[in-house]
Amino acid sequence: QVQLVESGGGLVQTGDSLRLSCTSSGDTLEYYAIGWFRQAPGKEREGVSGITNGDPYYADTVKGRFTISADNAENTVYLQMNSLKPEDTAVYYCASGRGVHAAAAIMLGGYGMDYWGKGTLVTVSS
Repeated sequence: QVQLVESGGGLVQTGDSLRLSCTSSGDTLEYYAIGWFRQAPGKEREGVSGITNGDPYYADTVKGRFTISADNAENTVYLQMNSLKPEDTAVYYCASGRGVHAAAAIMLGGYGMDYWGKGTLVTVSS
């Protein structure tokens, strides 16, 4: 069983940075594919970035600006977000799954992910 808790969201200005954290209080995240997803008001959920066995994947919309990393000792996955834009405004969720590769889950908007956090709000003002 995995319980995921996101943190690190907030209100920032265009061009600023934030680092989101996703911590598991259950099973070891090292054995799971971990993904970050986001949902803006009135829009469908979209995949942002994921990591499986240290192999990262990024959606085109964030490639070059966001970096995903894992600290297995802390059982935490981070999403470093730089050069933020107003269109990055959304609730960000992390999710984990054992029967899926993170890249596939990101491309399919979360398909195959078994556990989800409650989300953290990121607001980027122009």
